[in-house]
Amino acid sequence: MTSSLRNLLSEQEIEKELEARSGWKLTGNKIGKQLSFKDFGSAVDFVSSLVIPSDNLDHHPDIRIVYNQVTLTLFTHDRDGLTKLDFLLADRIDDQLNKF
Repeated sequence: MTSSLRNLLSEQEIEKELEARSGWKLTGNKIGKQLSFKDFGSAVDFVSSLVIPSDNLDHHPDIRIVYNQVTLTLFTHDRDGLTKLDFLLADRIDDQLNKF
């Protein structure tokens, strides 16, 4: 993964990235998305589907599951903010969501 993907984004860059994506919200220095599934098993299946895309990017979401509700939070931990890598992962997550 090129180091430029880990450069912190400016507020303007973050706004532009968010405008290009549906359902992702900015909270502080993180982006998040809340999802609902028909049941717990579907929620867990979706989360499991994120393993390979996340590992391929070597970037992983913070995940919270409460029954059929999944909350995903993205930010680059070692940069303590948002980078292009977070938005690439958001795209991979949305690709997986389209399969459910």
